[in-house]
Amino acid sequence: MSALLTVDNLTVGYRVKEGLRPAVADVSFEVGPGQVLALVGESGSGKTTTGHAILGLLAGNGVVTGGSIRYRGEPIHDLPARKLRELLGTSISLIPQDPTVSLDPVRRIGRQIEDVLRLHTELDVQQRRTRVLELLELVGFADVERRFRQYPHELSGGMRQRVLVAAAVAAEPDLIIADEPTSGLDVTVQAQVLDLIDELRARSGTAVVLITHDLGVASDRADLIGVMQQGELVELGPAREVLDDPQHPYTQQLLASVPSRLEFARTPRSTDSDPVIEVRNLRKEYGGFVAVDDVSFTVEAGRTLSIVGESGSGKTTTARVLTGLTEATSGSVSLLGKELTGLSRRDFRPLRRDVQIVFQNPYASFDPRFGVYDVVAEPLQSFTPGRTWPPRRSRRTHEARVVQALEAAALPADFVDRHPRELSGGQRQRVAIARALVLEPRIVVLDEPISALDVSVQAQILELLRDLQERLGLTCVFISHDLAVVRAISDQVAVMHRGRIVEYGDAEQVFGAPTADYTVQLLSAIAGKELAGVTPGAGKETR
Repeated sequence: MSALLTVDNLTVGYRVKEGLRPAVADVSFEVGPGQVLALVGESGSGKTTTGHAILGLLAGNGVVTGGSIRYRGEPIHDLPARKLRELLGTSISLIPQDPTVSLDPVRRIGRQIEDVLRLHTELDVQQRRTRVLELLELVGFADVERRFRQYPHELSGGMRQRVLVAAAVAAEPDLIIADEPTSGLDVTVQAQVLDLIDELRARSGTAVVLITHDLGVASDRADLIGVMQQGELVELGPAREVLDDPQHPYTQQLLASVPSRLEFARTPRSTDSDPVIEVRNLRKEYGGFVAVDDVSFTVEAGRTLSIVGESGSGKTTTARVLTGLTEATSGSVSLLGKELTGLSRRDFRPLRRDVQIVFQNPYASFDPRFGVYDVVAEPLQSFTPGRTWPPRRSRRTHEARVVQALEAAALPADFVDRHPRELSGGQRQRVAIARALVLEPRIVVLDEPISALDVSVQAQILELLRDLQERLGLTCVFISHDLAVVRAISDQVAVMHRGRIVEYGDAEQVFGAPTADYTVQLLSAIAGKELAGVTPGAGKETR
């Protein structure tokens, strides 16, 4: 089988003030028609740079300094811009990592997908519209006519990611560079998207370079796995060989960090402690739409409740009510013995020190004027009597605490002098976690906190949360679509579907003997079940 894509000794660097900073060194691989090569490794390992170099989409200071990239035997790394544009979209396409910055905020999503068909196919206006509606359905959307007319800000992060997938596969390219294409998606939608790519492979021989930190996805979908570390390809081979018999110490380290292989000591459950979080019959409506319906649960001090479910199930709305960012329509919410119902944001403020949140999209939650130090120091500054602003003016007061929080979130101390725009998605999320933890709160609500992180960093963060629970009695509400992570960290699990809790109980019971059909459906859709340590059983829906 002749190679569709050939990368030989690719070397890439970035021009900075100090000179040329190396990013990728002597990387070589081949991908044949219909094959999937998964590139795995930590943030900064060179995975995305390799993908962008193939596409000719390196940042302005990025430069290929050695090696070659060939598509169907023809060099493409030095193609003129016009010829490269002709190739992209028709023969080669990209599923980018960050849907927030990859869609035009002032254009309807249907028109943005249609652009691909207008530029790269002979379809007429009506045929293009029909094809876009078909694509929206294929990536898991219902009511596709309404979705066609919506703007990006009206969709969740996972929904926007699906739009990018639809655009990438619209013209049925020969080669897809998929940069974390499912990192923001629920397991069922993730399976739909990956199935769509598989169908394209089977029908058209499309090859895929899959850049991912999800070893479960790589295990399920890849023919070949390449492991990257510090810009080098340290291991490359058939997927099963790499996963079952890894040769390089770094590959062994990655596999040892898979959540199902982590062991967390469980604090024995107290039989007489009062819950620090108590939710009774919570309901939240938006203009007649019921987002959360009759939700009840309790969480004891030092324990973790995970809330799982698909996009639109009500998980994030529940988190926003818990943190005082959204007012409940009815029901009762009590935190640390204080009733929140009817509490104004001003009256909620004294609880802010003890109740912190980590948002799903870290970059959107940072003040764009702030560097990393300012971002992490902001909570300290807000709760310091006689505070000054901006926080940098009192840097000597808080720098040790900021550095400690960054290091606890697996970031080096010198990150205090960097700006979030210089960081990868995973590094930004660690900054967000450091900001939430810098006050050592009693309750942390984490909304998809590690969806952008590599497995080794996930392991560090999960171990950090467990350590804080042991030392400080930290209580966590953990919202995630990653069920392998949920199983590793949770004491209790609540499964939400269409605004309601359909299953609620101890983590081992929910994962080992689920009673709701919807829970079984979620568990069945997990990628890499062997790695995740999940074996779904038969279920019976309970209400």
